[in-house]
Amino acid sequence: MIKRGRGYASIHYGIGNAGRPNPSSAVIEMSEDGSCLITCGAADLGQGSDTTLCQIAAATLGIPVEKVTITSADTRVTPEAGVSSASRQTYVSGNAVRLAAEQLRELICAEASVDLECQPDDLEVCDNWVFARTDEAKGVSVPDVCGRLRNQGVLALGTGTFSPPTIVPLDPQTSEGISNGAFVFGTQCVEVEVDTETGEVRVTDVIAAHDVGCCVNPMAVEGQIEGGVVMASGYGLLEEIRWDEQGNMLTVGFDTYLIPTVLDAPHVTPLIVEDPDPSGPFGAKGVGEPPAAMTAAAILNAIYDAVGVRLESLPVTPEKVYAALQELNQGNAVDEQRCSHAPTGP
Repeated sequence: MIKRGRGYASIHYGIGNAGRPNPSSAVIEMSEDGSCLITCGAADLGQGSDTTLCQIAAATLGIPVEKVTITSADTRVTPEAGVSSASRQTYVSGNAVRLAAEQLRELICAEASVDLECQPDDLEVCDNWVFARTDEAKGVSVPDVCGRLRNQGVLALGTGTFSPPTIVPLDPQTSEGISNGAFVFGTQCVEVEVDTETGEVRVTDVIAAHDVGCCVNPMAVEGQIEGGVVMASGYGLLEEIRWDEQGNMLTVGFDTYLIPTVLDAPHVTPLIVEDPDPSGPFGAKGVGEPPAAMTAAAILNAIYDAVGVRLESLPVTPEKVYAALQELNQGNAVDEQRCSHAPTGP
């Protein structure tokens, strides 16, 4: 018999290194044609940080994102940005890029102010043009400004370093303190089908709502959420390291250590929740690891909702579910037997 259930799980998650320094640096140089090159040590492992950092630079400088390229994680030329872990690169390296872009923008506005006969603070950069806020008809193109800087022997360059706001170490007695510069929150709802005859569990649908601060790149965020859910479903249902009595690993390949394939992936509905953080670049925080942190717990809750057994170890294999169902059925049979022998009258 197939029984269906629904389970929920929620988390809060600190972005970046907890309770210790967490800096990143970036450099942005603009060429005479108005194109920009970011150099930053942030490693893009497939999460899309290269694209996100280019978007942050473009938005800060007021130029098309197509004009921005990046060299990342090249120790010959890139400044230190820390590791790509703890969902930190959008928040930490994004801020470093923003600061570098702001410095470069100030240089551009200072040079343009000579032609436009106004103060640099009265200038705006948008759509690859520098213009006066009070008179948009007065403007000069960003490439023209960069060309003049080059002719003067001035590099159109900006640098930025960011470390999250002051972190207060946690009190060992009360756990009070500020462990991270920013926090995100998330909730997932998982629907499962449980075969009571075999113990097999299938995740059919997942709704995953995640706070990311300001969403810089919706497609990348949705991909992170979907990928995290699929990864965590493997953690919850399939992935298990086994050893023999001599301590030799038995699960040495993907024929024995199972991971989800596209055929195992549930239908995932990602919900992007935007709660901007003032300390993030344009309010952004991060979303790398949180989607993978709660799916397994939600699966356990959904199994309990479906068949009434509470499992406390992962992965949830059919053997574990079947054994728990047998134990539950035996307990119910004993209870029914006791009830049948109980006195019915005074």
